[in-house]
Amino acid sequence: MGTNGTEAKVNGMKGDPDLHFLLQGGDLLKVRSSSWKKTRHFRLMEDCKTMWRESRKMFKNSKTFSLDDVSAVRMGRQSEGLRKNTEELVEGRCFSIMFKGSRKNLDLIASSEEEAKRWVSSLQTVISNRGNLNRLQKTEHWIFNCLRKADKNEDDQMSQSELKDFLRLINVEVDDEYAEMLFQKCDKSKSGYLAGEEIEHFYKLLTHREEIDVIYGEYAKATGFMSPQNLVDFLIKEQREAATLADAHNIIQKHEPDENAKEKKLLSKDGFLMYMHHPEAMVLNPDHREVYQDMSQPLNHYFISSSHNTYLMEDQLTGPSSTEAYVRALLKGCRCVELDVWDGSDDEPVIYHGYTLTSKILFKDAIKSIKEYAFKTSDYPVILSLENHCSVAQQEVMADHMSSILGSALVTAPLGGGMPTDFPSPEELKGKFLIKGKRLNKLEASFAAADDADVTEEDEANNGDKDELKEEEKKKEKKKLKLAKALSDMVVYCKSVHFNGFEDARRNLSFYEMSSFKEPNAMALVEDSANSYIRHNVDKLSRIYPAGSRTDSSNYSPVPLWNAGCQIVALNFQTSCTDMDVHQGRFLVNGKSGYVLKPAFMRNEATEFDPITLTQGPWLKHKTLHVMVISAQQLPKVNQKKTSIVDPLVRVQVYGVPADVAEKATTSVANNGFNPAWNENFQFDVYVPELALVRFTVEDHDSMSANDFVGQYTLPFESLKMGYRHVPLLGKNGDPLPSSGLFLHIMVLDVE
Repeated sequence: MGTNGTEAKVNGMKGDPDLHFLLQGGDLLKVRSSSWKKTRHFRLMEDCKTMWRESRKMFKNSKTFSLDDVSAVRMGRQSEGLRKNTEELVEGRCFSIMFKGSRKNLDLIASSEEEAKRWVSSLQTVISNRGNLNRLQKTEHWIFNCLRKADKNEDDQMSQSELKDFLRLINVEVDDEYAEMLFQKCDKSKSGYLAGEEIEHFYKLLTHREEIDVIYGEYAKATGFMSPQNLVDFLIKEQREAATLADAHNIIQKHEPDENAKEKKLLSKDGFLMYMHHPEAMVLNPDHREVYQDMSQPLNHYFISSSHNTYLMEDQLTGPSSTEAYVRALLKGCRCVELDVWDGSDDEPVIYHGYTLTSKILFKDAIKSIKEYAFKTSDYPVILSLENHCSVAQQEVMADHMSSILGSALVTAPLGGGMPTDFPSPEELKGKFLIKGKRLNKLEASFAAADDADVTEEDEANNGDKDELKEEEKKKEKKKLKLAKALSDMVVYCKSVHFNGFEDARRNLSFYEMSSFKEPNAMALVEDSANSYIRHNVDKLSRIYPAGSRTDSSNYSPVPLWNAGCQIVALNFQTSCTDMDVHQGRFLVNGKSGYVLKPAFMRNEATEFDPITLTQGPWLKHKTLHVMVISAQQLPKVNQKKTSIVDPLVRVQVYGVPADVAEKATTSVANNGFNPAWNENFQFDVYVPELALVRFTVEDHDSMSANDFVGQYTLPFESLKMGYRHVPLLGKNGDPLPSSGLFLHIMVLDVE
């Protein structure tokens, strides 16, 4: 209403040809199966955010989706559906729209290659531009969209009843008296409806942030604006940042929207709010958004983002297997994926959860998808964890596929040529694939075999009997393992072995020999001998996987296993839950590389650290965390019904060693998801900050049943910024909620 071109301006794309193309739209062939291909008309709606489609026959059968829910647009027959249901000759006309969360891909065919390219490039451009909007612009965009929805008769005016509808749309329930008071305040013309500037006045009233006024007023005393020195004072005193006048000038230059104020080197209240919403000023330390840790340590000195049953989209009894599941996990930064491989028909190995009704995918298709998406989010190495149930013949096929598809990116021999004594670093392994699986022999044996090749003919004759014995042993070993040599030889740094206790591992296992532990067994080791586990992990890799009883693909807490130095703590990426949120919080930092360096006290083989007994040592750095939960903005509805309004509360949790685990919650605010305020203070003791994580969760309070999840954000304790900070919120699937957030004050103090 009254918003012609507003959305295009908000998107910064007014007059853009890509935007114009999508607003016009066109016909595309939607593909569901080899027999179901139907024409649908697609176009971008005027809000420049919602894609609308209808079937040609029935206008009733129209559907929409938001561009904010799209994770990628892929050219060609890249999706499983298009590869299965279309011919190669239409390759150039095909494209897929991938969604966040568990929503199925949209597979489409354009009428020509040029048109397909146009759709893909236009969608990618508009989605990228939306991603570059700051939170204030997204809020403005969302509010104007809700205003349009509330304007039922589309007369670009807002009556009092439309105003109430609008407030419900933005998640605020008000009584008639308050709605009337707001209306009268804005209806300067006394016409009985709001239009033009009156709607702008209403918008300003609505988005006014009193808490920001108070903070800004404290530092903008002299002129009603913040001078560069005022801004430096704020940054040093409140935000605990080492700021200079040059920093202040940069902030004003970058964030001040008023050209007059910018010319005078002043920061207005709008400019201050724009800055406070910028990622560099939010709760996550901006330096930690990039790779900031030493990546030249041995591979086993890092926590590694890891997935279990990566091929599954849902549960592990009847759920579908899909190459898309690998794509999604890799795009989320996962660096260790699992492949459960079984004999398939036509000599082609397949992946599925054995002895269940889960569907099957070809091993070679999974390897192709992994190759394509492995290094989109992170350049650091990907470990392929093979659960190999194949016959020797099909293992040969597996080895052939990996060799031909992954090529030189596959590590098939130790780096540097000689027998290694330690793992290479993630830096040395950039862009590489490692295979985790069984080997026919020790890695040392392959070098011993090379040495044997240098013996003289006389030695050869003398050693004939010994060689026969060796051959017999090799045959026995091969028979016992039923392992193809070609596949065995691909296992270099991650040889799977049975665990027979820490003492046995110390004496008999080489550094590259690693064990996998069932979740309950690993938890028992943590409780009984955490320090031994930590020392074991200084030298070797450990992989943990969920208990077999978790047939619903539920997860377990990775925190106790990280506390014991376990690197590959594999979770079901396909399952949204608190444990997955905490996992993603751990790997939110260091450039989302999927590798996080373990603290120094977990990389020392003589370490005395025990997360349970917590004796004195360099790990003890007692701090107090003070959190003031001030307010929230634009919380989404949990239930999409028009009349459903959230009653939000905020829960603050600390994860880490047992002594640090704590949680506290605010009271709930009734009927306000738009701008609830709490101003409640909490204090936490944190003893081992290098292992601690902090989680902020918003819930919809329900006195009759369990609270509903609204949004959350988890990050490492040591990545918290102090002072007044906005906290972005992520939805159930771990994707950002575009305009939603919390506003907090955070202080971390050392305890003497």
